[in-house]
Amino acid sequence: MLYGILFMELMTMKIKTGYLYHIKDEYFDVIDDENLMQNHERGKKRPTYFTIKDKDILWFIPISSKVDKYKKIIDKKIEKYGFCNTIIIRKIANEDAAILLQNAFPTLEKYIDHVHTINGIPLKVTTDLQNEIKSLFKNMIGLKKRGTNLFFTDIDKLKEKMLEEIK
Repeated sequence: MLYGILFMELMTMKIKTGYLYHIKDEYFDVIDDENLMQNHERGKKRPTYFTIKDKDILWFIPISSKVDKYKKIIDKKIEKYGFCNTIIIRKIANEDAAILLQNAFPTLEKYIDHVHTINGIPLKVTTDLQNEIKSLFKNMIGLKKRGTNLFFTDIDKLKEKMLEEIK
């Protein structure tokens, strides 16, 4: 019964942290930021995004299936800095996936296209992985506030633009 209620909430676009979503093209038209990952790639489905709900703002963290590509980037960062916490490779739905924290950006519910499903069931990231992603993201936000920006786009400018839209 509880699962059915949760499923109905997700399908009626009640956005929740820990699920994967797709974003509307309209967001990219409004934002027009070349540092954001493209919404389409060679005619394939849009990327999926891990979502963190923070009051009226949603933080979208891209998930990529191009694990080999990102393993190489992680290896270079580890070689240079001794660690990498801006990209992590973890299992999502029993598949390796690159979680691109460095590519995170803020958006609003109105720009959500749909929840990501597998066989009609909304895909929720495991609690342990949710906690890891949220912790790393919080750390990156803290570093940014202290002057070390690890994000590819100007998240402050984008967040302000989103907050203006709410007014």
